Amino acid sequence: MPTATKERTIEQAKEWYSKSSGVVFTDYRGLKVKELQELRSNLRLKGGELHVLKNTLFRIAAGDDTAKLPADLHNGTTAFAFVYSNEAEVAKALLDYARTSKKLVIKGGFFGGKAYTTKEVEALSELPPRDVLISQVIGLIASPLSNLVATIEALYADPIRVIGAVADKVAEGSPPPVTSEADADTEPATEQTEATTAEAPAESSSPEAEPSPESTETSDTTENQ
Repeated sequence: MPTATKERTIEQAKEWYSKSSGVVFTDYRGLKVKELQELRSNLRLKGGELHVLKNTLFRIAAGDDTAKLPADLHNGTTAFAFVYSNEAEVAKALLDYARTSKKLVIKGGFFGGKAYTTKEVEALSELPPRDVLISQVIGLIASPLSNLVATIEALYADPIRVIGAVADKVAEGSPPPVTSEADADTEPATEQTEATTAEAPAESSSPEAEPSPESTETSDTTENQ
């Protein structure tokens, strides 16, 4: 029957695991207590916590997820780094410390229901910070939306350009179209009026005046004399 202390430790381990977004498994053999404290303090600043647990207690805390983990991750001398935020920064802090101390060994990780190898944890540590990554994703989403808006605007603009070009051609070389029947009836009447006006002087001009009888008699009298 587990003791009260063990039960509290199990409950704490379950809480750490349930709150975390992932776990990095490390082999801490060779690290002194002071070095472990230094590493714990650094991880807290990044968004994680390092705890030394018996492997059996971790398996209880992980529950069904234990079946997804390779056996070497939760066997041997193990310190568990529970990651609560900034997964990439926590992983980077662990890897940087491992390279410096040469004592800490990264065994692997577990994120999103998937086991990570040491190389995959290294790849995780090289990701940009969460805020930068979110901004990049938003940028990728926004870019196709901008292209879509531009395409829609082009579809609306092209018919307008075509209609404008046709209107310009009509204005340059073609007579304006007849807009109504009243306009069509008015045009011939205007042409007939202009023709009548042009012919009026010829019809109204009088022929040469014939000599009056008096002038004829005067002319004959002169010639007889």
